[in-house]
This record gives sequence, structure tokens and C-alpha cells, in this order.
Amino acid sequence: MDQSQEFDLTTTYLNTASHGLLPARSLAELRRGAERMADGTLDQAACFAVVEEARATFGRLVGLPAGRVAVGSTVAVHVALIAGSLPPGAEVLIARDEFSSLPTPFDQRGDLRLRQAPLAELAGAVTAGTALVVVSAAQSADGAVADLAAVSAAARAHGARTLVDTTQSTGWLPLDAGDFDYTVCGAYKWLLCPRGTSFLTVPEDFGGLRALHAGWVAGEDPWRSCYGPVTELAHSARRFDESPAFLSYLGAAPALRLIEELGQEAIGAHDRALAARFRAGLSQLGHPVPDSGGPVVSVPGLGPLTAELARAGVQAADRAGRLRIALHLYNTEADVDRALEVLESHRPA
Repeated sequence: MDQSQEFDLTTTYLNTASHGLLPARSLAELRRGAERMADGTLDQAACFAVVEEARATFGRLVGLPAGRVAVGSTVAVHVALIAGSLPPGAEVLIARDEFSSLPTPFDQRGDLRLRQAPLAELAGAVTAGTALVVVSAAQSADGAVADLAAVSAAARAHGARTLVDTTQSTGWLPLDAGDFDYTVCGAYKWLLCPRGTSFLTVPEDFGGLRALHAGWVAGEDPWRSCYGPVTELAHSARRFDESPAFLSYLGAAPALRLIEELGQEAIGAHDRALAARFRAGLSQLGHPVPDSGGPVVSVPGLGPLTAELARAGVQAADRAGRLRIALHLYNTEADVDRALEVLESHRPA
């Protein structure tokens, strides 16, 4: 997948699960936006139009109309909105060892029952007393892909709602957000957007959510909602918007267009093929690892080697003592082989 026109790398970057790389088209828009902020020519109405473009493009990527997509800055804020809308005593079932932005808002409520289960056992742990099942489509620590069909079926069978975090999957794994009550997505990883861009999807009836952090942009007519309490909330998911950071969304809109142009299925096939090549090389080096189901390869015990890899120009991550390699559309077979070359001297005794 040749992306040389969008990415001019000076390093072997294998760390998309931490932060994706900005395409050239996004960088150009960010520069223009920053210059206009500096010289007083920024058109705010045009910036809001770009936010709407990003909302619509993300909606198409996850199979929903723009009216069911809210924009924000972080996953944790979206999750806190959902947590704040639950009744006291509600049971929240979540996969164990999820990235902290998922469980913490529920835990901080203080009056909810937070129960955890291993990812592989999550569907079987749903009971009639469960109000909400929470899981990432792909895990942050090791890239493990959840059996979302099983989780969703179990939740429906017991009358529970579902919240799926797609931060580590949207961009390479096609998913229909309409299969779940809520999804949240930090867009600065596999969607290649700047930090400060995130998305929340909701049911047509809003799924019981209250617009707890509503400000003027949450009004049906924002420009008539600037003063005093907002008297008419937006009739769409925009009622759950945070006021958008313009620069972040100026960079996000073109990045989302790139993902849509290339197609998530094609990107996923490319990414998985590179991950398979890396796993095969690791096996030859004496470090066999299981297939996560996606483009992330997590190698136990090799996390401390990230510093050595960095000195050799290879960017990766250390997560819980594991070396985490995350391969995306700008990576090539040469990138994989370079990482394996550095690891060659660390064969098991």
C-alpha cells in the first residue's frame, strides 16, 4: 500500500497503537489553520463546516448517519457522559485490564457496581442484573480482538446495553456501530487525526443519555444558544458535542477522507499481512506469539528493548513488559524486516 505521497518517514514507525501519523493533507490544513489563527483571518463558520464534514465521514466509516454521531476531544469524556446517565446501583460489566479511560469514569461514580471479567469470558459473564457491557473492539495492551458478536448477543439476551470502544480498531477493522448502543473512538490512532478528536455514537432515541456537559454548541440553533441555559437541545447526537478544537478537526477531516478513500478492508488486509510477516520472523528468532486477530503484535518480556529499537530508528511501545508493534497503512515489509534485524541479537538462550 504505497502512501509515499502522504507520508515521508525518517524513522521506522511501528507505534500507531500509541499515536497515528498525520498525512500530508492534514499537515497542510493544520498549517493553514494555525496561520489564520495567528493573523486574524480564521473563518469560524468554515471551521464548524469542517467539523460537520468530519462527523459525516466518521459516520460513513462506522455505518451510521451523521445525526447519530457526537464529536468531542477524548474518549474519557464520552464514557463519563454515559456513566453519568446510569441510575444508581446499575451494574457495569467490563473486560478486565481495559485501558483506564473505559473503567475509570464508571468507578468514579461511586454508586455503580463495576464488575470485571476476562475478555474471553465476557459474553458468558453477562447476567440479568447487568445494565451495561463495556469492551474495546481491540485491546490496547496486546491488540486482542474481542468477539463482539458474542458479547452483543449475550447483552441483548439479558436486556443489557453495550458500549464498545473502537479506538484501536476503526481505521483498519470495518464495524457497524449500529450493532451496539454506544461506541466511542479516539481518532488520533488508526484514523490518523490529531489528538483532541474523538467520536461518540448513540441510538436514534439517544439511549437514555443526558446532555450533562451541554454548552452552546449543543443547541438546535447554537448561535441563538450563547447566553443563559440552552432552551432547545439539538435534535440529533450533536446535543452531546463538546465545543470542538478547531485545529484538531481541521486536521481530522482530511485524514478521515484518506481512510475512506483507501477503505478499511484494504487497510486491514495490508496491516494484518505485515503483522503475519512479523510474527513469522519472531518465531524464527525463538519468540513465537499468538495472532491477536489484528495488526498489533505483542511480545512478552521484550518491552525493555524499545529503547534499543529507538536508537536503531525503530519506534515501538512497551506495554506491561511486552514489546508492542502496531503496523498500519504507511508501513512496509522493509519496516518489519528492520525491526526483526534489531531483535536478531536477542534470541532466547
